[in-house]
Amino acid sequence: MKKLLTLVSLLGMFTFVACGPSAAEQEAKAKATADSIAAVELAAQEAAAAEMAALKEKAAADSIAAAEALAAATATITPEAPKSTKPTKPTKPATPATPTQTVKPGQGRG
Repeated sequence: MKKLLTLVSLLGMFTFVACGPSAAEQEAKAKATADSIAAVELAAQEAAAAEMAALKEKAAADSIAAAEALAAATATITPEAPKSTKPTKPTKPATPATPTQTVKPGQGRG
């Protein structure tokens, strides 16, 4: 009985091994896996490219809006008169008129 059970269990194991996938099935499964990985990578690259395009469009729109805001701000400012670059001459102080005195001979200053 023991030999019979051993023989039946060995036949059962060989049957399960023989029912496994063939080489062609294994290759097909490997190819399908590789194709799905390639599809995921392609989708990721397309998503990254679309995101970059959206960022470029947003940056362009932001720069145009900033330029328009700057143009609007500078249009409201009134221009000042240009300042002269020449140095101004200092004015001479007014000297008070001194009365002329007649000096008599023999009369000194002191």
